[in-house]
Amino acid sequence: MLKSFLKTERNTCCMDISGILKVCDHTNLSRTATIGDIMELCDDGIKYNVASVCIAPCFVKAAKAYAGDRLKICTVIGFPNGYSSCETKVFETSEAVKDGADEIDMVINTCDVKAGDYGKVLDEIKAVKAACGGRILKVIIETCLLTDEEKIKMCGIVSESGADFIKTSTGFSTAGATFYDVELLRKHCSPHVKVKAAGGISSIEDAEKFISLGADRLGTSRIVKIAKSLK
Repeated sequence: MLKSFLKTERNTCCMDISGILKVCDHTNLSRTATIGDIMELCDDGIKYNVASVCIAPCFVKAAKAYAGDRLKICTVIGFPNGYSSCETKVFETSEAVKDGADEIDMVINTCDVKAGDYGKVLDEIKAVKAACGGRILKVIIETCLLTDEEKIKMCGIVSESGADFIKTSTGFSTAGATFYDVELLRKHCSPHVKVKAAGGISSIEDAEKFISLGADRLGTSRIVKIAKSLK
């Protein structure tokens, strides 16, 4: 159970649960989370050597002070609906970076996508990327709200924008990541853009499947819980 062979188009490797944990953004974005919950999240993130913890902006400063260099801190911008102004998202990003965020997950404005205003979407992503100051930027496109044509178009936009990742979902909309969408995003994004699957990843088998289809990062709270239960 702890070990499986993952075959991808890019490589063949043997991955155990520790390998999966290394690509997990261990997440708590609950509206009722407390600082105690976030400290526990950080403790688990450090213990299980995850890629980062993904938390609300209001906790970034305290989490960074607590974890220091032992753990990457990721936060969300324009979350979860994405329809705040570009200026607001840039300000949020600048504040998060000032507070110590190492990675930024921003939500696009789906209204602009539906209007076909892709130039505006591209400009916004570029502006947020500039505010990241060299930090990793993941662009959440909320796949459950988009047509396949819109998803493919967003692959091109994210590839052009300078962002580091395209991300499936906030986990706060009508659905989370699907195998189909991860495969689609990997196929249509440029090679330099990584894919993050997020929302509803509930088992080791799910995690392995997403990775095999091209996901480089997983947004989930459950894989660490599974690791704890196995110990």
